[in-house]
Amino acid sequence: LFLKLAIYLHRRYFIVKKFKLQSLMMEAQSSRFVARFLPFINWECFLVDNDELWETFKNSSPDFAPKVDAVPEKHFSDSFELLNEFKLSGFLCDITIKVEGGEFRCHKSVLAATIPYFRSMFASEMKESHQEEVEIRGVSADSFKRILDFVYTGRVTLTMENVQYLLCTSSFFQVDNLFHFCETFLEQRLSPNNCLWIRKISLMYDCQYLLKCVDEYIFEHFKEVCEVPDFLEITFDHLEQLISDSNLNVSSESDVLAAVMKWVLFDMDARYRCLVDLFTRIRFQHLPLALLLRSVDADLLRKICSDVQVHEKLIHSLMTVLYQDTSVLNVANLLNIKPTLPRKSTAGVIFCVGGRGSHGFPFRSVEVYDWRRDRWFPVCSMIYQRRHVGVVSANGMVYAVGGHSGTDHLSSVEVFDPSIGFWASTASMNTNRRGIATAHLEGAIYAVGGLDDSACFSKVERYDVEMVSWSFVSRMNVPRGGVGVTTLGGYLFAIGGNNGTSALDSCERFSPYLNRWTTIASMVQRRAGAGVAALNGMIYAVGGFDDNSPLSSVERYDPALDIWTMVPPMSCPRGGVGVAAMGGRLYAVGGHDGTNYLNTVEAFDPVENKWTPVASTLHCRAGAGVAWCDCSVEMLISKTMAICRKSV
Repeated sequence: LFLKLAIYLHRRYFIVKKFKLQSLMMEAQSSRFVARFLPFINWECFLVDNDELWETFKNSSPDFAPKVDAVPEKHFSDSFELLNEFKLSGFLCDITIKVEGGEFRCHKSVLAATIPYFRSMFASEMKESHQEEVEIRGVSADSFKRILDFVYTGRVTLTMENVQYLLCTSSFFQVDNLFHFCETFLEQRLSPNNCLWIRKISLMYDCQYLLKCVDEYIFEHFKEVCEVPDFLEITFDHLEQLISDSNLNVSSESDVLAAVMKWVLFDMDARYRCLVDLFTRIRFQHLPLALLLRSVDADLLRKICSDVQVHEKLIHSLMTVLYQDTSVLNVANLLNIKPTLPRKSTAGVIFCVGGRGSHGFPFRSVEVYDWRRDRWFPVCSMIYQRRHVGVVSANGMVYAVGGHSGTDHLSSVEVFDPSIGFWASTASMNTNRRGIATAHLEGAIYAVGGLDDSACFSKVERYDVEMVSWSFVSRMNVPRGGVGVTTLGGYLFAIGGNNGTSALDSCERFSPYLNRWTTIASMVQRRAGAGVAALNGMIYAVGGFDDNSPLSSVERYDPALDIWTMVPPMSCPRGGVGVAAMGGRLYAVGGHDGTNYLNTVEAFDPVENKWTPVASTLHCRAGAGVAWCDCSVEMLISKTMAICRKSV
């Protein structure tokens, strides 16, 4: 076979991978004569000039290609290892690089190929391009040696002691791969104790990726970072940037106030004037007045009182806290106080409970939305499956009321305690029903309307949270199955629904003091199974079904004018949608678009007057109960993980 190949060595050229010649080599190795020549045969490249032989060989392997590029796995690493040996021995070295504390013999071609700094130098008309010896000031011998080791071998040893020097040197010589290795090394070692130091390095060497990672870390671990001595040395600009951001992870706004006061008091004479600007970044409307007064040091207060500008700013901040409920007495315009949104970490969470998906059976599962991280995560499932369930938050608990189990209408109620992470049964309603709506008003939970297989209901029940019991209150004027309810200004509002014959546009309002329902303005569109929530003194009716199909339209009710107006529609129709307000935005969760169950979620910003998509739920579902709850994401996650560990 070897002789056959040798005879036809002359025209046609092709390259094949070794594994395709294994059988060829085995046959050749059986010959003693050929075996003597095996070390000298390049089995990856040979020539064939006989068309018949060419076709026979080509067809012998069904996946054979006329040309396949062969890239031996270790070709480049082996080559550079050899070049490194040449460098160490001085073989073929044609340039000497002098740095502070040493000099190095190198290959000009290797430097030009791997280090942009030298490539620019050697390709230019600079005098260094013709010299055999080049001096570089400001670079230590140790740092340059590590740079050379990296470009010759692709390996480097990074430590917290040398990484800053290597970051500086790789930035100077524009060795991007090493620069990024240093960034990744520091990113993986971020801690509250070193993150501020790493941030300084990031700014010093323009490490944009690392700076982004560090800032995200500081936002996430702000409370721990505030306890580190380096925090007291940060600049005013950095502190202002931190406390201005809604992504700052704090348990309450008091954490922000404490951090500001701690920073100011560290150098009070130089920093007390900074309070003028820092106070504008603290969200005082979410702080109790007593806490603010306790936080101001006596010496600092004397300083403030002696400075008119700072004193006036403090007074304005105090007035902001005094009149947190600016809807009362209408002092907002008088004092030019604008409402501020909570930080994402203190805004609470949205629960999505039960419902059903394409398989038809109701869910027990429960999901929670984390606004700051824009994600949904699971928590403990309910005791029972429930679709078209009423869900409401009261006193930091979440209640799931009634619904349908897949076989029966339910009167049962269960309550979720975020502090322990479990659902537990509580007192049942007097009526079994689905398509029910619930709301919390002045210490009580109201279960409104709903239906069973025979009728839609006008009945309303009131749950006393303290007495753990249900009682009937005045009926609505109209039966409403699939009704939406919310509270605003001390009233309970029932919006739309179905009377058993058609979807409704009518609405009514309940006064708990008069125990009476009063009709208010009708909606623009009839809708049942709509999501309803109050936001910024307005009531929104979102999606739902008319008598024919699901709706994407949204309308808003102004109680002062008793009028409904249309606002921008959602991106798609959503019947059986769940709606809740959080952090100044309205969230529409899931639903059915007429063809599919949805897991998509979108949020409406009344300031920008538009809907934007946010993270989708883990499951497609309609008829779920959706409600806002004032609890901590971290607490929910820790309790859920603890339950999971116990169940393993």
